[in-house]
Amino acid sequence: MDFSKALKLHKKLRGKIGVKAKMQIKSLKDLSLLYTPGVADASLAIKENPSMVYDLTMKSNCVAIITDGSRVLGLGNIGALASLPVMEGKAMLFNVLAGIDAFPIPLLTQDKDEIISIVKNISPVFGGINLEDIENPKCFEIERELQEIGIPVFHDDQHGTAIAVLAGLLNSLKVVGKDFKDTKIVVNGAGAAGQAVSKLLLAFKDKKGNKLNDLIVLDRKGIISKSRTDFDEFKQELAKISNKNNLQGDLATAIKGADVFIGLSSPNVLKKEMIQSMNKKPIIFALSNPFPEIWPKDALSGGAKIVATARSDFPNQLNNSLVFPGIFRGALDAKAAKINNEMKIAAALALASCIKNPSAKKILPEGIDKSIVPIIAKAVKLAAISSGVVRK
Repeated sequence: MDFSKALKLHKKLRGKIGVKAKMQIKSLKDLSLLYTPGVADASLAIKENPSMVYDLTMKSNCVAIITDGSRVLGLGNIGALASLPVMEGKAMLFNVLAGIDAFPIPLLTQDKDEIISIVKNISPVFGGINLEDIENPKCFEIERELQEIGIPVFHDDQHGTAIAVLAGLLNSLKVVGKDFKDTKIVVNGAGAAGQAVSKLLLAFKDKKGNKLNDLIVLDRKGIISKSRTDFDEFKQELAKISNKNNLQGDLATAIKGADVFIGLSSPNVLKKEMIQSMNKKPIIFALSNPFPEIWPKDALSGGAKIVATARSDFPNQLNNSLVFPGIFRGALDAKAAKINNEMKIAAALALASCIKNPSAKKILPEGIDKSIVPIIAKAVKLAAISSGVVRK
């Protein structure tokens, strides 16, 4: 790609989003209704009944994209200012794909408590909060502390990725003819996305109510096991629910006899001989971005049946862009106070259902497919209502 073209386009546009009035002011009467004195009626109505804010203001369809720029995908800790083009792009996708008014808010602080305080104090404007590109473990702590502010708070790097992976996995298992409960899965990478993927896979139940029996997670030091004591509370929690046989060692050890490899780690860590040690018809999700754990051609020559990456220039892109427009659309439409596991799983099942006959080269729709947003949104809305997380 010629990045000079991208720079020229950004300079021409001066950003990818803007604010546009919903009604033109053509007369003093219009002005008196939309602003003073008529606007006082709206303010007084909200003061009398706070829930009216969803009927009388932008709040019902507005999402804040919050970042501190501490872990911007593929770029690292570039800070608030440099993260703005990325957050603008995210806001653009919200609007184009789901009709949501999203606003980028990069913060000059990288202090956890200050970020939490800021989000709480700006929450009156927004119907939802999308946390984005915040390093771990800070991202876990921030999301946890904000769950009770009365609007959905969703760290997309974690859960959007997890939902896309679950959807892609379910369709991949259809292609290779394997049952979810009997599948051995190796997740390489225990950062924000790796932990969220692991927890969602372990929480999922198939149509018969069966859960996954065998999932192993690795960080940079090797397999996460109950025998290790060198990690934080979040990895300790992961150690309790994964690696049933308390296996220890490296990736080569973990992947022997596995059916699925899910990489959320570093480029070029998966080797052909590792794939050859897996079970028949192995599924490889090499999601390190922009450079995957193994290139698709190498994975296929090593015996992989299905290969997915996070990139749009290869078949089977698994990316959170497939998820966040629909899940926020559904949460906003339901007037949900939070996004729970039931809503995440509903989103994954809805996304998987968008491909009626999955194949090795097409397990999920393309990210720019607008038709998937209402399908996911409807499923998420119903899950929010049935699980009781809608505002009274």
